[in-house]
Amino acid sequence: MFIDRAEIYVRGGNGGHGCMSFRRERFIPKGGPDGGDGGRGGSVYLVADESVATLLDMAGHHHWVAENGKPGKGKNMTGRSGKDLVIRLPPGTLVYDRDNGRLLKDLDAPGKKVRIVRGGRGGRGNAHFATARHQAPRYCQPGEEGQERRLRLELKLIADVGLVGLPNAGKSTLLSRLTKARPKIADYPFTTLEPQLGIVEMPGYQRFVMADIPGLIEGAHEGHGLGDDFLRHIERTRMILHLIDVHPLPGQARPIEAYRIIRNELRKYSEALAAKPELIVANKIDLAENNDAVDQLRDELEALGIAAEEVIAISGVTGSGLERLGYRLWEMVEAAKARERVAASALAVKSKDDPFRGILPDGEEPDEADFEELLSTNEESSEAAQGDFEDNETADDLTGGAS
Repeated sequence: MFIDRAEIYVRGGNGGHGCMSFRRERFIPKGGPDGGDGGRGGSVYLVADESVATLLDMAGHHHWVAENGKPGKGKNMTGRSGKDLVIRLPPGTLVYDRDNGRLLKDLDAPGKKVRIVRGGRGGRGNAHFATARHQAPRYCQPGEEGQERRLRLELKLIADVGLVGLPNAGKSTLLSRLTKARPKIADYPFTTLEPQLGIVEMPGYQRFVMADIPGLIEGAHEGHGLGDDFLRHIERTRMILHLIDVHPLPGQARPIEAYRIIRNELRKYSEALAAKPELIVANKIDLAENNDAVDQLRDELEALGIAAEEVIAISGVTGSGLERLGYRLWEMVEAAKARERVAASALAVKSKDDPFRGILPDGEEPDEADFEELLSTNEESSEAAQGDFEDNETADDLTGGAS
């Protein structure tokens, strides 16, 4: 079962209570206080794990609570700290605070780790409160409660190529021919009811990931068919493969109309998604002895101002044209990666001393409100770091806003 949304409750462990104790030993009538501190409560971490594919575990397990710290004991013995709780999520999971809707973290790469709530401090034992004037304190501190949060999790699959097209365009067949994925294939619409991922293996150890989503129909943005909800799974893709059936059945949309329908649904869902590089592929050429339908599609696309010289004709059933398609997809994916590297380099050379980098658009001068926002952001960061019991260099800390 493919689950891509879930809501969970997470809480850090409570700190252990401090101990009130006095040293009791033979020949030492007034040994003084020796109550130990309570242990720290466990924290909760979220980790992007490649071995996890969906949010299924979250759908049946809504409460995640780390272990409490143990109370302190006599002889200045500190209680054991609670074990941290690690929740493994599929890469591509967006973590939101359910109460205010704020995006807390995007686990967009395997291995990313974030501490989402922190365990409570352990209480101090009475040995801490002994002074020259008050040598026998009879009180200790209780442990702090752990932070808690209610989270909303949304999964957006991570792939290089996203397959789009009308139902029965042949997307699942194409995915099964290019990859080792085995999606359900049948001769009726909406055979694919959930997104499918496959890895395309090319010569020379070259590979890329392809994602197939359920077919779209006209009005999908209004909830028709299966709706456009699954489009979020190809928002992260580097390019789109638009598959068109050039020999539709009677009553189905003509190839150029099918293209218009899908492009319209993509634009209504997200302009950024519609602007991604696109490769148009004409499928089911095995149903005719010539390529007249493909040539007609190219002519109609050029009439719309779309460069159609790269429309690739294939047959998912016979395998015709698949080798050329695989190499072209690889070239486009590598070109997209190169553009990303250039953009990252340009961002890296931007002045690191600019305190408003990432807050204001490029070229915009900060005003008084912007300075106040920057100041509040710094204060929140300081509060989040204050009282941190561990030096964890591998995980981000998002516990500053937790209750």
